Amino acid sequence: MGKVGLSGLGMFIVPVLASVFGAKPSTGILLPMLIMGDIMGVVYYHRHADLKLLLKLAPATVVGILIGVYVGDLINSDQFRTLLAVIILSGVVIMVWNERKNAAKAIPHNWFFASFAGLLGGFTTMIGNAAGPVMTIYFLSMNLKKNNFIGTSAWFFLLVNVFKVPFHILNWETITTRTFLFDLSLLPVIILGAVVGIFIVRLIPERPYRIFIIISIVFAAVKLFV
Repeated sequence: MGKVGLSGLGMFIVPVLASVFGAKPSTGILLPMLIMGDIMGVVYYHRHADLKLLLKLAPATVVGILIGVYVGDLINSDQFRTLLAVIILSGVVIMVWNERKNAAKAIPHNWFFASFAGLLGGFTTMIGNAAGPVMTIYFLSMNLKKNNFIGTSAWFFLLVNVFKVPFHILNWETITTRTFLFDLSLLPVIILGAVVGIFIVRLIPERPYRIFIIISIVFAAVKLFV
């Protein structure tokens, strides 16, 4: 559901899997599931993606992923979750302020903002598959409409998550034949979640949709503290 428009909901599975399988192993277990969801999102919303925006994010995102690979064995997971939650909540505050002041175009469209979002998104997605809220804040700040937001997010995360696979297999060894078969066994319910998510998104008007996304991100960030 989180991959077809109900962004923020997917963040709730991160701490759940971490508590069951361990913080680092859970990232490799979750990644193939995310890719399955990304494919469904791209298939349904691919026409609405903003490709220029994706190209602007690409260089910094790659750098962020490589940094995440390097520090993956060094960072304290509890400190990281706390820092990530603070960053996410701060971003939500800034985004809401921009919307209320009608100042969204004053900050997000410059090169520095895009590079920072890509770098932070790449780093957080490599460390804990936790870039959803970070990139959601950025995409919403760009004033993307509902379908454009979903399509752009779907393409971004599909490309990023596929790029991460070799590092999980060769560097961290968190994706194995056993974990991949486990992920495949969950494909039917992933498909069901995508269908339900698409149906729900159709029912939500533009403005309430943005409010729903912001609220879900806040709850996901708070969950990182627990």
